[in-house]
Formats: sequence, structure tokens, C-alpha cells
Amino acid sequence: MQMEQKRRVGIWVRVSTEFQVRDDSPEHHEQRARHYADAKGWEVAEVYRLEAVSGKTVMELAETKKMLKDIQTGRITAIVFSKLARLARNTKELLEFSELFRQADADMISLAENIDTSSPSGRLFFTIIAAMAEWERAEIADRVAASVPIRAKMGKPLGGAAPFGYQWVGKSLEIDQHEAPVRKLIYELFTVHRKKGLVAKKLNEMGHRTRNGSEFSDTTIGRLLHDSTAKGVRLANYTKSLGDGKKWVLKPESEWISITCPAVVSEELWDECNQILTQQEEKNKRPSRQVVHLFSGLLYCGCGGKMYVYNDGSKYKCSKCRKTKIEIGDIEEIYYENLKNFLLTDEHIEKFLSKADEAIAGKEMQLQTLNQDRRRLKDEMDKTMQLYLAGQIPKDGFAGYYTPLDVQWKQIENTIPEIEAEIDFLKIEYLNGDTIINEAKNLYDRWGSLQSDAKRQIVEQITDSVTIEGDEIRFKFSYNPAYFQNAEKDQRNFKDSSKRST
Repeated sequence: MQMEQKRRVGIWVRVSTEFQVRDDSPEHHEQRARHYADAKGWEVAEVYRLEAVSGKTVMELAETKKMLKDIQTGRITAIVFSKLARLARNTKELLEFSELFRQADADMISLAENIDTSSPSGRLFFTIIAAMAEWERAEIADRVAASVPIRAKMGKPLGGAAPFGYQWVGKSLEIDQHEAPVRKLIYELFTVHRKKGLVAKKLNEMGHRTRNGSEFSDTTIGRLLHDSTAKGVRLANYTKSLGDGKKWVLKPESEWISITCPAVVSEELWDECNQILTQQEEKNKRPSRQVVHLFSGLLYCGCGGKMYVYNDGSKYKCSKCRKTKIEIGDIEEIYYENLKNFLLTDEHIEKFLSKADEAIAGKEMQLQTLNQDRRRLKDEMDKTMQLYLAGQIPKDGFAGYYTPLDVQWKQIENTIPEIEAEIDFLKIEYLNGDTIINEAKNLYDRWGSLQSDAKRQIVEQITDSVTIEGDEIRFKFSYNPAYFQNAEKDQRNFKDSSKRST
């Protein structure tokens, strides 16, 4: 029988200044992380050391690149570190690390913050944190977006370069005498050839180039043809970004703002080109991507069939018996209330915290005793050395006094990181549930403001299934904080026939 292979992990050790290297030993951090890995049954494959290095930015350092390469190639599947601030102090880089690890399906273990994404509670914690970060980014984006229409109506620049064929002169958009003839030629060529790629090829063959010196492409031609600035109508506040690295989409036309500007081509020529484009785009239009609903794949009928939303409908319907139905809004509202009851039950919290506190308090008392003994031994060793130097202890008798103290001191030095790792293990296994409860309260309050993909990730993390049978809706949650670990998966039933439609 083949023996199961141990999980291979790395240890990240960063101490920011030379003083800290001496005062807050990197060896101590490493031992603590090693003991934690041992407690989890993991194999330490690599130790990444960044001693006397500032955490302001670490992403470009050679040791960081080595660690990320090992994560991406699968050489290690997790990184253990003493605290988040030791990984990176820069919030942006910390989020970058989190995303890179998520993409590689690797885990992050922060001992001080009691976060271990290899556990269900740790994964949920990071899912909630990501959702909260997205909510905050959206709030900032909304505040910035609110100022855009005001500036647009006042005719002020909203940032960015002038369209091809134009230039900013102060705060006014004026025709660029060098680029405008090329911009006009694009429309004229398109009415003849009716192909964006062919127009781009013709322009390139004539020696024309874009503003940055690149050759024209069909994408560039299409964008310039669509831009109404060329006919003397500059649009503002008509697009918005869906986030970093995501596409831009059109806002509702009611929010668009039109500003008159100098024209490069006639309105008739612009309209002719855009009518051709519209016809071509309609012909080549692909079916839109199907919307992924919160409970797709998780919602079941009592007959055993899965329930889905069909053809952009407003209800989940059973794929098997075709009889059971429920409104999208109703099931989401019921789930929302059950989520609150499941995560925020004070009785469970109190029972769990009492048990966790007792287990951890014993280890912390042991650690306190060891630290006291270490200080006492160090004092005795110093005194023994002083007596020897003062001639009060003979040379042949010194070892008999000093060696036992030194041996005990080294034993305690090795034991302390081990006990700290045991405390880390207990806190992550038990107390991380309490951290999630606190985050869940924020999550519950902001649920309505989260993007649908963020909600879906959370639903996937904590929900095993939702079953509708008759007037009853059963919720089976797959995530249980540590205080549920000896119980069966939590199941809650909800009865409300008024919310059903069959």
C-alpha cells in the first residue's frame, strides 16, 4: 500500500531591521512555524529568509520571486509566517499575495492573526475579507463617480488623453491638424471597403501610425469609427469600469452627457459608417453569457432534482419533476435570514469560547512559566560567570556550576517556540471561528451592497445544499466553526408557504 505523501509547505521569515534581527530572532520565528507545520503533519520544503529587509515593498525581491515561483509550480502548496505584517506591510502587496495564492490554489497561514486558509474557517475568513475589500473599493468608486457628471456638465476635462485627431488646449478640446486628416480618412475608407481590418491595412501601407507609433488594428479602427467626437459631439460620463483588470461597460443613456466640440467629419458620413457597423455587429452577435445565480447547483427539490433558473426567468424550477418552483428574490431573502441565525447565534459562541479559552489558557500558563524560568536561569548564569571572573569559583569547578544551568536554559529556549506553536494551532483551530463571527456581522449588514460574484463565493464556501420539499426549506451548511466540529453538519428548516409558488 502506497504511503500518503505529506503536504509540502514553506516558511517565510522576514525581520525588518538589524535591531530586530538581534532582538526578535528569525530563528525563533522559524522554529515556531516548524512546530506548527509538525502539528499539522506537514513537511517543510523551503525556508525563505528576508532578514533586515523593510516590508514596505517586497514583491520584487529575489527571495519573494523564488517563493511565488515555488507556489505557482506546486513545489510548495502553502506558506507559514508569524504575522501578516511579516509577509508585507504594504496593503496592496498583501492583497496581491492573496490573489496569487488563490490562483495557485495555495494557502496562507498567519500564526499571530490565527488565519489558516487550509481550513474551512480560514477560507471563509479570507472570502469575507475579500468581499469587504470589494465593498470598500465600490464605495470609493461611487464617491469618485459622483463627481464625474458635475465636471462633465461644466465642460471640464475628466482625465485621459484627447481622442485621436484632437488635442487639449488648456481645458478645451481642439482639432489636431496633424492627426485630423487621418481620422477623416478612416471614415472615407470604411464607406468604400466596409471592413475594419482592410481599412487598418490600407492606413498602415500608406505609412500612417497611431499616436504611440503602433500600426492601426481593426479594434482601433472600430473604436475610432464609433466615437461620436469626430462628428462634433463629445460624450462624457457614459462608461464605467467593472474593476481592476475588468472590462468597461456603458452606463444607462440617461446618465450620458453630450458636449459640443469641433467636427472632423460630417454628421452624414459618421451616421453612414455607424449604420454599417451596427448591421455587421448584429449579424455577428454571439449569445450572451448565461447569468450564474446564487444557488445554481446548490438548490434541490425534494424529489432529488436540482433547481435552476431557465431562460432569464424569475424563478428556480426543478429540472426533474418540473413542479417545484420558488422566486429568486424569495429564496435569497430566506437564505439571508438563515445565514444570520446560523452564524450569529450567541448561545453557540458562548459555549465555544468557554471551551476554547480553557484549552488555550493552560498552554499560555505553561508558556508564562517557561519565560519566567528562562529569565531566572539567565540571571543565575550571569551571576555564576561574574563569580568565576572575580575568582570566587575555581576554574576546575566552574563547569559543575554553569553547565547544568546552560543545558536547562537551551532546553527552555527550544521548548518555548514549540509551546507557542501549540497555542497558534489551538487559536487557529478554535478561536478563528470567533473572528469569523465578528466579520460575519459586518458581512450581514453589507450583504445587500455586495456584488453577486462575491455573494456566490460565500454561498459556495458555507452551503452544502438547500432543499425545498412541500412547505419546508432545509438549509445544510457545510462550514461549521470549531465548536461544531464534533457535531453533524448543521441543518436548519424553514417553513413559509407564503414564500412558495408551485
